[in-house]
Amino acid sequence: MMKHELEILRAGDETADTLLLIHGINPISPKAAFVADLARSHYVVAPSHPGFGASPLPPDFDTMYDMVNLYLDVLDHLPDATTVVGFGFGGWIAAELAVAGHPKLQRLVLVDPVGIKIGGREDRDIVHMFNTNPVELNHRSWHDPAARPAGIYGLGWQAVISDDMTDAEMISLARNWDSLCLFAWRPHMFNPQLKNWLHRISVPTLVLWGESDRIVTPDYGRHYASLIPGAAFETIPRAGHHPELEQPAAFVAAIDRFVS
Repeated sequence: MMKHELEILRAGDETADTLLLIHGINPISPKAAFVADLARSHYVVAPSHPGFGASPLPPDFDTMYDMVNLYLDVLDHLPDATTVVGFGFGGWIAAELAVAGHPKLQRLVLVDPVGIKIGGREDRDIVHMFNTNPVELNHRSWHDPAARPAGIYGLGWQAVISDDMTDAEMISLARNWDSLCLFAWRPHMFNPQLKNWLHRISVPTLVLWGESDRIVTPDYGRHYASLIPGAAFETIPRAGHHPELEQPAAFVAAIDRFVS
């Protein structure tokens, strides 16, 4: 029995292979093209983290420890042989989840994840989400910022706020970023211990990266993949921090190849 109430997006045939999508700063949108494409051959399950989207934030739920244990509960309720796909901040959660281990977690895909520190104390491995100008954050997030999808997608949303946004969308955006501060403000977007435990990930792993990502660079991604035994590393051209949004066809093709 799930202890916490969650908003959950579901798509596809429940008898197909299950993909658990763990979102980044903003929940997975049902309007995103890659969701419908994945749902043609997979059963897609995409919860909103507690405090994000329309999921309530329980009292005293404020650490990565809480988040990982919640997703262990989610896996308890999913079919066997689930593939976990984590995006950005959600990639960090997915990596922690795989380190903890679960018998239903059979494959792991990390899409431009954060979560580890690879440089020295003064090196900026991850662009600061909270202290970077929104326009600059938007520029660094996309291969082509001018062609980014309209709506609440990805980083740099402050740069595209318009009168077309509903009150509900504005409230959701504010909740998402407030909650991100709660879980990832300090240390900023990483767990100092995680890189020492990535060797415990024992499931087949694919690390996918947008070639133009300047939030966390492909070199950061290669280092990340090198710490996971047997992990494959692939880049997606003409994509930044959100390859699933900028190049949905290439992204879905990579997932299909890996799962099959």
